[in-house]
Amino acid sequence: MALTSAIPQSESNDEVPGGYVDAPELRYFVMALFFIFGGITSLNDVIIPKLKELFTLSYTQAMLVQFCFFTAYAVIGIPGAMLVRKVGYMRGAVAGLAIMILGCLAFIPASQTATYWLFLAAYFVLAAGVVIVQVVANPLISLLGKPETTSSRLTFAQAFNSLGTTLFPIAGSVLILGSLAKVSAHDLTGEALDAYRRAESQAIVHGYLGIALALALVALAVWTFRNRLPPEQHGDHNGFAGFDLLKRPRFSYGALCIFLYVGAEVSIGSLIVSYLMQPHVMALPEQSAGKLIGLYWGGAMVGRFVGSAVLRVLNPALVLTFNAAMAIVLLALSVTTAGHVSGYALLAVGLMNSIMFPTIFSLACEKLGARAADGSGIINVAICGGALVPLATGAIADLTGGNLGIALLLPALCYGVIAGFGIVARRPASA
Repeated sequence: MALTSAIPQSESNDEVPGGYVDAPELRYFVMALFFIFGGITSLNDVIIPKLKELFTLSYTQAMLVQFCFFTAYAVIGIPGAMLVRKVGYMRGAVAGLAIMILGCLAFIPASQTATYWLFLAAYFVLAAGVVIVQVVANPLISLLGKPETTSSRLTFAQAFNSLGTTLFPIAGSVLILGSLAKVSAHDLTGEALDAYRRAESQAIVHGYLGIALALALVALAVWTFRNRLPPEQHGDHNGFAGFDLLKRPRFSYGALCIFLYVGAEVSIGSLIVSYLMQPHVMALPEQSAGKLIGLYWGGAMVGRFVGSAVLRVLNPALVLTFNAAMAIVLLALSVTTAGHVSGYALLAVGLMNSIMFPTIFSLACEKLGARAADGSGIINVAICGGALVPLATGAIADLTGGNLGIALLLPALCYGVIAGFGIVARRPASA
């Protein structure tokens, strides 16, 4: 029996004969969701050097922030998809936002006890909510418009995701990294060290409390429009049977590419501050390097706004191949040069990342129909690449004595596999 998620049909819903929903106000809420979870994800790039200094961590230990954050995609992706199928898109979004608020509040005990593993636990809870919201957002933006413009529309929505990833690190660098130069955890011990960690981590707490307030307002708005959609169709099964989608070569290859893309993007973002601080690159102080993270994510934002138009006229798969190849070229340029050329070549990879996630997603999920929520669940599990690839990249950096240039070879390899997917997916998918 088709699952309709027990959502009563509102008299004001605007389902059109083409099978999509004409509800402009819902698009605004979806854009807000993309903005918020994008910003929260990129804020990790600022938090990592902060916690690395506070707890005197190695690169591998510091990357545990990303490991815990993105492991939530593997753990929560399937249950999240099942929840969305049960309660519907809008109620699912509210549930995800509520869990995100809980994660933000969990930073309070983590700061008060100055305990690293509690920070990691808070990141996992926060990410669990992000996963559920993302399970909702990707197929929902596809539902709110014509099927033939899905790649363009999802890329445009991802541009708002990039707006969040651009603004959050800039603000976070000012609020969180500003005091690192005054004293170092390496110079403190005992109670003085614990007091320093508690005091410095308060900036992190204040930032996430502000985010919690914004999330509460968005959750209230989404709840107000919870009946805006018509009854939803999510397939003919009660449990999660989405794994059979992996039997489709195109979908499974696309899921692998999501794993590798997120891993490469997060690895680079996590290392930007340390990379730009190197004497042979730009020799920047920590806060100045942190502010430049905005250029990395800002490039993705600009590329997504431009890409939303480009993808309407060019084959999305071939655009994907071009961008992945250019990302490899920029990484090679960065690790083989020095100074500003090296630094800005690395930051320019963000521009190449711009259309990758939405394009891989739409190409992999093409013609899934009622299986869209299941496909989104699998794709969100694949985002756990953001947990494993950065951890491996950090381990390579530690094993090579902190050589970040060698560590960046792993993201370059990821982009090579993605370029191949673009070639394979250049023809329309079969039903």
